[in-house]
Amino acid sequence: MIAIGGAIGTGLFLGAGTAISKAGPSLIMMYAIAGVIIFFIMRALGELLTYRPVSGSFADYAREFLGPFFGFVTGWTYWLMWVVTGMAEVTAAATYIKYWWPHIPQWSSALAFLVVLFAVNLISVKLFGEVEFWFSMIKVTAIIGMILIGLGVITFGFSAAGDTASFSNLWSHDGFFPTGVGKSLMTLQIVMFAYLAVELVGVTAGEAENPRETLPKAINTLPWRIGVFYIGALIVILAVVSWTDFEPGVSPFVAAFAKIGIPAGAAIVNFVVLTAALSSCNSGMYSTGRMLRDLAVNGQGPRVFAKLNSRQTPAVGILVSVALMGFGVWINYVDPEGAFTYITSFATVAGVWTWAMILLSHIRYRAAVKAGRAQEAWFKAPGAPWTSWIALVFLVGVFVLIGLDKDARISLYSAPVWFAVLGVGYYVLRGRNPDAFAPKESIPPVKDREPEFAQS
Repeated sequence: MIAIGGAIGTGLFLGAGTAISKAGPSLIMMYAIAGVIIFFIMRALGELLTYRPVSGSFADYAREFLGPFFGFVTGWTYWLMWVVTGMAEVTAAATYIKYWWPHIPQWSSALAFLVVLFAVNLISVKLFGEVEFWFSMIKVTAIIGMILIGLGVITFGFSAAGDTASFSNLWSHDGFFPTGVGKSLMTLQIVMFAYLAVELVGVTAGEAENPRETLPKAINTLPWRIGVFYIGALIVILAVVSWTDFEPGVSPFVAAFAKIGIPAGAAIVNFVVLTAALSSCNSGMYSTGRMLRDLAVNGQGPRVFAKLNSRQTPAVGILVSVALMGFGVWINYVDPEGAFTYITSFATVAGVWTWAMILLSHIRYRAAVKAGRAQEAWFKAPGAPWTSWIALVFLVGVFVLIGLDKDARISLYSAPVWFAVLGVGYYVLRGRNPDAFAPKESIPPVKDREPEFAQS
């Protein structure tokens, strides 16, 4: 359910409205193409996870196969991605609450959500999983309900949308590419950002009860999850409501419910996007604590982050991350249209960087296996390493598209500053503790290992 929830977020419930207004029905194809790339990334990650499942896996694999510098940068970058995402999501959740209780101060709702989710993550990883399960269940139920209702409207013609609902809406309003192929391609950046957090499975791998069984299942079911929850939902929504009726910033689910004439449609969607925001913030707290602990254990962060509390959770790392997320609420209060926008824009670049590091680590891992320097994993990515190269080239193309879009270009401006800070920090810390930044050795094949290690 964490894997399912990671593939469904506010990018679909809210962001898809803007993308539809730019690309029309061709957005379906963009989601399908991006979905294939995401599957390549996740299969590459799956092979690395079965080679060696660890908590905080992205940084550890980058450290092992690309070098200590890339492990250091990836760990801190993924941590910052979730911190700024948490800032945005907890603030968004507070704004959704104002739909029902407009007189409640936004900062108080945001603070209450932070405290509750912090307690959930502090108590135990089991409680985190339980909460994330129900958050995911709400999102899944909402999408399946929308699909079934929409199919009913198209098939039987009931409700106010019955007269105009038809699959012909996918091509009858200026074609499948109504705004041109070029503008459709420009939405790929929006689409890829909607898939952020699907890689969260990798962070949870080190604490999975039975990773050998659950990890392949979670990754292999990704295609049908994307097919149903993204592509299937968009097909039905665009068949019920013509793409010309969508507006930027308006949830396509709200538009569809309004067209069908469901009285409580807006309240239902508001509740769903509220749980989507809280789910993202909940996952962010989980991820940040594990990333800080991974950096600390490897000597690339303050040692205090390596400590676990009596319930075996990285309490200090989570506490510091939550404190920074709370700082984001204050920034939003002071300047909601300025500084806060600049900070959160970095999350998108950080996510694509993480995916690129996964792919590069997988390519180097395959080379190490071929040379006999690393143990071969039993869950292999089909078509690799070519599929990893294809996905990597695609991500480079996404960066180019970001640079061409004047609205999204701002997310590239903050990246050089962050990486420059990390570069300075890396050389300072390496000078103080060279052993912590020594190259990490791979696990050799069984025949090349010592007998005692092979038996264990």
